[in-house]
Amino acid sequence: MKNILKIIPFAALALTLIPSFLVLKGSITPELSKTLMLIGTIIWFGTASFWMNKSEEEEVES
Repeated sequence: MKNILKIIPFAALALTLIPSFLVLKGSITPELSKTLMLIGTIIWFGTASFWMNKSEEEEVES
């Protein structure tokens, strides 16, 4: 479960970055890009907080 909570934020970060390159390439519209980036941002803030602030001692105990 903890590994999933580490993978999801990075996927959300990719969802925040990749649409800008697709708009530059002309593959998607700016409106779709804004929507995808908003979804990625919400997912990032919703999941990244579960593992980013843990100290090394807490990770070793788990």
